[in-house]
Amino acid sequence: MKALIPAAGLGSRFLPATKAQPKEMLLVVDRPAIQYVVEEGLASAADEVVIINSREKKSIEEHFSPAPELVAMLRERGKDKYADAVEHAGSLNVSYVYQDEPLGLGHAIYCAHEKTADEPFYVLLGDVLVPDNKMLPRMQDVSDAHGGASVIAVMPVPADQVSRFGVIAGEAVADDVWKVSSLVEKPAVDEAPSNLAVFGRYLLSARVMELLAEGKPTVGGEIQLTDALDAVLREEEMYALVIDPADGFDTGTVESWLETNNVLFQRAAQQ
Repeated sequence: MKALIPAAGLGSRFLPATKAQPKEMLLVVDRPAIQYVVEEGLASAADEVVIINSREKKSIEEHFSPAPELVAMLRERGKDKYADAVEHAGSLNVSYVYQDEPLGLGHAIYCAHEKTADEPFYVLLGDVLVPDNKMLPRMQDVSDAHGGASVIAVMPVPADQVSRFGVIAGEAVADDVWKVSSLVEKPAVDEAPSNLAVFGRYLLSARVMELLAEGKPTVGGEIQLTDALDAVLREEEMYALVIDPADGFDTGTVESWLETNNVLFQRAAQQ
């Protein structure tokens, strides 16, 4: 099984910082944000992480490449802690495919279709961090309990914020699991079927990738993952794992990135 991380976006909310530096490489406490996501993918049932990259974002690939000369120099200078960190980043099992046109999240995921080999796959959005790496195994448990069904992570949000997210409709089948009946992209407050917003972690059946192959541009002129998920619901069951807001961190805006740094720095200081 593969874990896919879309990372070809422009990072426009962080300009001008992201003019020369990919948003995914911005530091969160002691490592780039994307390293948290790669480590989470490899801590799951995935055997490889596939980053859907832009050809301009070479620093991402350089970060995950071995650097034996740098490691040797650091060790010679007695800086083993830093040498270990560099060696670790270069040893992670990461490969790359490329999204050459900005045609949406669904298109980005389909760019990795040859990697998934007709198997279920994870999708991990790169601006969402789950430092304890426990969410994907919980989603796998839900999928296994329901015959290999697709599972998405959702999080309760205030009613006045539902219009910012994709929101699920359905019914609770356990304390923290819903059976999904539909997904609504950015509904108006008075039309939202629930307050459960899609969080940025997906465990998807191989059928989703097949449907993305047939995807057509819709909202914003882009191929949307939500459209494929809606389509697969007409053929297969789908479940949602309801997570606690404290389980993960959104770094998609400058404000949330700063807050994530503050919280994780405080946690690290207490350890």
